[in-house]
Order: sequence, then structure tokens, then C-alpha cells
Amino acid sequence: MSDLHVLLVDDEPLALRRLETLFGDIDDVEVVGTAATGDEAEAQIARLRPDLVMLDISMPGKSGIRVAADLAADPRPEIIFVTAFEQYAPDAFEVDAADYLLKPVRFDRLRQAVERARRRRTMRDAADRLAGVPAEARDEAIWVQVASGNLRLPIAQIEWIEAARDYVLFHTATRSFIHRISMAALEQLLGPEQLIRVHRSTFIRPALVNGVQRLGKGLIALEMQDGAVVQVGPSYVKSVLDRLGLA
Repeated sequence: MSDLHVLLVDDEPLALRRLETLFGDIDDVEVVGTAATGDEAEAQIARLRPDLVMLDISMPGKSGIRVAADLAADPRPEIIFVTAFEQYAPDAFEVDAADYLLKPVRFDRLRQAVERARRRRTMRDAADRLAGVPAEARDEAIWVQVASGNLRLPIAQIEWIEAARDYVLFHTATRSFIHRISMAALEQLLGPEQLIRVHRSTFIRPALVNGVQRLGKGLIALEMQDGAVVQVGPSYVKSVLDRLGLA
């Protein structure tokens, strides 16, 4: 597997150093450069042609959102936004970001986001992604908004879901989609045979659980296939262990 070439963009030196340290523990990636402003980021993208850009949203001058929106369609690097502010999430996914990470960045979420970006490099076109889904798996789907309009997202492609204020993030193998719906309404929509609620702000697909961490005092966390570690809410522990056959 060839290395994924990564450009880090943040106006805070400490944030850049933290990202460099975290990337040092991820296999098959190479940090090829850094930038501290939107203009510098555009120049470095043009010069280095990275596969992935870790892009801070709030920077002096040109914002990360503007940088992503102004990128040429081809060749276009994958974008993972990094920010301290949740309210930018809708704007981030309008420009087709692979993921959206909140500071301080957790290693498991970074690794998961990088792997998603890596997969997206070989699965760019949404139509190609859906073409390989069996017809029976398309019967249940959710229409989500994307930059070009709306996309029919088969529920079978959703790996896990997390709440983001008034929105939810649907995480698939290749990207995340933002959608305005409450967790309560989502629970009514999703069949428990597919995705189960494990926290007031999280659903997961049981078939993708690789391991269970025992945290003490009856608390647990789930290790997902993509490397994410998902906390289970105290009131959900029993039902989750039952569902996994571990009760």
C-alpha cells in the first residue's frame, strides 16, 4: 500500500505539532507539509498535490471552508476538517468533506477519519458506490443533502451514527453525511436488527463491533472495525451486552 500524503493546515503551532505527533502513530501516511493560513494552504496544495488535507476551519484571512470550496474538482485532495466549533459542521459537509473532527482530536477518531479518506481515494463517485449495493439493500434508505443536491443513502451502508447538536452524522466506510433529524425520531426509523442505540448520542452496527472494553463500575466501550472506540451510556450497557450475546 502506498503512503497517503498529508498536508496539515492550522494557524496554531501547538495544534500542528499535536497532529504531527498523532500521525506518527498511523501506518502508511506521510506528512508532506504544513500551512498556517488559507492562502498558504492553497499554495501548498498546488505545489505538493497531497492526497489528504487536515484543514482547520477558523484561520486568519481565508477560512478552511473557503479553501475547500475553491479547490479544483480534479485532482482534488480529500478534506478532513479540524475545528473547536461544532456549528461549522453543516458548512463542512456542504463541501464534501470526508470527516469533521473536533479539537482536541482523539487518536481513534483521527485514525478512523484517515482510513475513510484512504478508501474514498478509490471510491470517488457516489454513483459508483451505490452501483455495487445489492438491490435488496436499497429498499431502506435516507435522503441526505450533499453539495450537488440530494443523495439516497442506503441504511445498509451506515456503520455508526453520532449526534451533532440539531443534526446527526451518518458515518459510512467512505464518508460522513450530515442530516437534520432528532435521535428519538431516528430510533423510530431504524430497525434494531441493523443499528442499535448505545448512548443518547450514538447508534452502532453490532456486526461491526470488534471488541468490548470493560472500563470498571459496569461501564463499557465498543471497539469498532474501523478503529473508532464508542462509549456506551450507563443505561444502555445491559441491552448492548444482550444484543452482543455477552450478558
